[in-house]
Amino acid sequence: MNTLKHTAWALLCLMLTTNSMAQALRKPTIEDLIPGGETYRYVESIYGLQWWADQCLKPDLDQVELIDPKSGEASLLFTLDEVNQALQAYCQQIPDLDYHKLSSLYSIETPWKEQPHMLCYTGRTYYVYDWTARQVLRHWVLPRGARNADLHTTGGHLAYTMGNNLYVDQQQVTAEPEGIVCGQSVHRNEFGITKGTFWSPKGNLLAFYRMDESMVTTYPLVDVTARIGEPSYVRYPMAGMTSHKVTIGIYNPATQQTLYLNAGDPTDRYFTNISWSPNEQVLYLVEVNRDQNHAWLRSFDAATGEPLDTFLWEERHPKYVEPQEPLVFLPWDETKCIFQSQRDGFNHLYLMDLKKAITPTEGTTATGSTYREGFKVTQLTSGPWAVQQLVGFCPKSKEVIIMATKESPLQSNAYRVGIGSRKVVAMDNGQGVHSVSLSASGAYFIDSHSAPHVPHVISLCPTQGRGKSHTLLTAADPYADCVMPTIETGTITAADGTTPLYYRMVKPADFDPTKQYPVIVYVYGGPHAQLVTNGWRHGAGGWDLYMANKGYILFSLDNRGSSNRGLEFEQAVFRNLGIEEGKDQVEGVRFLHTLPYVDRSRIGVHGWSFGGHMTTAQMLRYPDLYKVGVAGGPVIDWSYYEVMYGERYMDTPQTNAEGYERTNLNRLAGQLQGRLLMVHDDHDDTCVPQHTLSFIKACVDARTYPDLFIYPLHKHNVQGRDRVHLYEKITRYFEEHL
Repeated sequence: MNTLKHTAWALLCLMLTTNSMAQALRKPTIEDLIPGGETYRYVESIYGLQWWADQCLKPDLDQVELIDPKSGEASLLFTLDEVNQALQAYCQQIPDLDYHKLSSLYSIETPWKEQPHMLCYTGRTYYVYDWTARQVLRHWVLPRGARNADLHTTGGHLAYTMGNNLYVDQQQVTAEPEGIVCGQSVHRNEFGITKGTFWSPKGNLLAFYRMDESMVTTYPLVDVTARIGEPSYVRYPMAGMTSHKVTIGIYNPATQQTLYLNAGDPTDRYFTNISWSPNEQVLYLVEVNRDQNHAWLRSFDAATGEPLDTFLWEERHPKYVEPQEPLVFLPWDETKCIFQSQRDGFNHLYLMDLKKAITPTEGTTATGSTYREGFKVTQLTSGPWAVQQLVGFCPKSKEVIIMATKESPLQSNAYRVGIGSRKVVAMDNGQGVHSVSLSASGAYFIDSHSAPHVPHVISLCPTQGRGKSHTLLTAADPYADCVMPTIETGTITAADGTTPLYYRMVKPADFDPTKQYPVIVYVYGGPHAQLVTNGWRHGAGGWDLYMANKGYILFSLDNRGSSNRGLEFEQAVFRNLGIEEGKDQVEGVRFLHTLPYVDRSRIGVHGWSFGGHMTTAQMLRYPDLYKVGVAGGPVIDWSYYEVMYGERYMDTPQTNAEGYERTNLNRLAGQLQGRLLMVHDDHDDTCVPQHTLSFIKACVDARTYPDLFIYPLHKHNVQGRDRVHLYEKITRYFEEHL
């Protein structure tokens, strides 16, 4: 009897303690969870952590520490006060050079691996600071209005753009009329293109893009802050329409002369993946035809701009090819280079030996790819997993370092691959999502990673696994003092009946399996994106957590067509964007219907951009499944979308008229039954407002009644403080109607 009393008393105490803890915790607000919120909580990191040779530099607000990767010991290198004193003294000696105090040391760089020099930027000026001599050595000044700065720290040359023209070292390189742009990103940032200038290894030559878009149709955007709205025009080549023409120039700062590659007529061709030979004599690029089903590697004499006769390699695919990475030469052998290809079904590394020319040989893969090679090529990695990034090299061990999905398509892990042995060796703990940075010699790496229950860990590690690792940061859960939802993951089968798909489910913290809950399906669904990962909280966003705490279940599914699952998985949506993806999302809803705690009558859907298309399509094609939807920045008619992305996945409206008709959501406007909110930014130059406005017109004609909200002065998403407003707006819509 006494034992029973003691047990009952212990249980009562436990219940009281648990209730007291629950009362002490609070639910995070939308301001806590959404970037731009006044009290936004972020996972701690170490900003600006980087390598100087084989020593790790740890910048802080007011000082920089040097960390020995062998011992993990830190020592003070220099302070912000010391740098500012040197900057002030230097500026006083230079006429017309204004002194601007450096506010922090987070954004410094140390590109000179053999010298104690760091690069900092303040005002419009770059400075080189010698932390041993405690003095500034030199500077470069950007003119007002300069953009796209590209400083080659070895050659000492600074390239930038002003308006549509390119400048190097204050010298104007191009003088183009309206409609021609130089030194900027082209092809609408497809094919891995992120910039428009490319310095040669020693900085003696600069390759740059020249884009003639004078023949491209302009699209009007209106600035509503003026008393009379002022139009601004963007060049926007829509699918099937005339596209811009790109050529590539090479500028020599020593002679101030420019030549252009003789690559032939640039009409309906894409020049991508630019790279230099180590000796600066050859410029390489990958050319892609407008159909995007044929890519070939080309080489040009950098001194004349003429094409070299050497045949290197080419690839074709009946659907599309998508080269995204330039050649990378081995640092210990300049006659060998690595290229990346998905031709065997997954993105892998291939080694080309430029000393060993062969009679061009052809090959065919199980994916339908065909290829032809003019030099000996060795496949370095293989298997049903994808190389995500070539990080760098370990010259001593003759290895290349990569990030890959070898452990799981939900993860990103680091591996070293023997160039000769092709042996793949894991470098990290094999869990979660990692990002690594190599030291100059490749002997050490910074490992930054998260896992479902690990917010963020940063460590210094030996590449070869010999020696001790040192943890620099173990971030705390920023919501440890809050009541938080629970997160589950699993798999279901795709609509094809065979392919496994990963899902994430976020449940309220006080989830009760005997109750029924409304569900919001958060969807993206398009190429080059993945919602479900083995990173922190399985990739769940702040709004997912917020809505779960308000009593909803948030569900996300990575359908066929999304990232990190290989070529066949991605290309399942070819010529029919939104169709197969939508069928997979329906399988997700059918799975939800099997769960006793899901209220089938209250299922909503929300997504942005491609996810906006998916949201609208689901509401129209499956009106019985969804009660409420919120579509942000949606593609409605793929013929209104831009050439490079749209034609890769849909071909042109002329060659795939049936596909464009099938996927045009305007023709389904009469099928809208539930409540649908369309949200669009009035300055969206990625998915232009015509999409949403045309859909509203189609609904008016069909006598259906969506709702509309416009965010003035934002582009393809709502950023900054207004982002909190966006998610409060979305939340209120679901609260009112779901």
